[in-house]
Amino acid sequence: MAIREIRKVLTGQIQYDGAGVKLVRVIGRDDVYDFDPFLMLDAFDSHDPADYIKGFPWHPHRGIETVTYLIRGKIEHGDSLGNKGNILDGECQWMTAGSGILHQEMPQAAERMLGVQLWLNLPRQDKMTVPQYRDLSAAKIPKIQEENATVGVISGHYQKTSGAIQGDYVKTLFLDVAVQAGASWRMATEKDWTLFIYILEGEGAFDAEGRQMIPGKSAVLFTEGEEIFAQSADKELRFLVFAGKPLKESIAWGGPIVMNTQEELQQAFKEIKEGTFIRENNQ
Repeated sequence: MAIREIRKVLTGQIQYDGAGVKLVRVIGRDDVYDFDPFLMLDAFDSHDPADYIKGFPWHPHRGIETVTYLIRGKIEHGDSLGNKGNILDGECQWMTAGSGILHQEMPQAAERMLGVQLWLNLPRQDKMTVPQYRDLSAAKIPKIQEENATVGVISGHYQKTSGAIQGDYVKTLFLDVAVQAGASWRMATEKDWTLFIYILEGEGAFDAEGRQMIPGKSAVLFTEGEEIFAQSADKELRFLVFAGKPLKESIAWGGPIVMNTQEELQQAFKEIKEGTFIRENNQ
């Protein structure tokens, strides 16, 4: 099978978002067409609560799904649907903003805050779908123990194991892979899907010849292909895998709103200003 080659390596930039949360914007506006259907990936890893304690107070979203995967830490959340709760160690929240939702995410002081938030685009015909969210406890995320690796299945299918979520609007593969020191791992992939990884810890090579060692806290975008390959160095290599079929649609992005046209974007902000953003059928 044809092994995917490295197309692009990104380390992102430090940003301050929300009320002053320090994070790394790994992919964003400049990358949306290369990473389609993925819009944004924010990564956070801090031992200092001052970096994140101010949180993300109430704000709107429309036209996207946000996927928060928390490896370590605690985040309190609430939304305009009346949902509220906590995201804890090893848990994931998958929120479909659809036609419009207001929510807040407030990280709590912890020994370490480690995780990512992914923005996944919604197809044109589903932009205004009814909002919903799903919380995945750590127990709902299958862990597959292999000879050289452990694979957590957050979304999609891996081997014969299905994640609790498949992606209602965009079929999405989301894995948490830990490869033992000095070992290799490979996986068959959908040839025409966009696929990228984010390295949480360790370093590794992702070409069959092992020519380029890529350090932690890097994202790697791959070409099309039938297989992905990873080789760890002298320490465990842990990375997240994201894959989905490109939408190949126009993107109009303004802050927390992502639509297809500027007119749709302007309408959303008009509704926010007039207080009509949340639809009656969302309640």
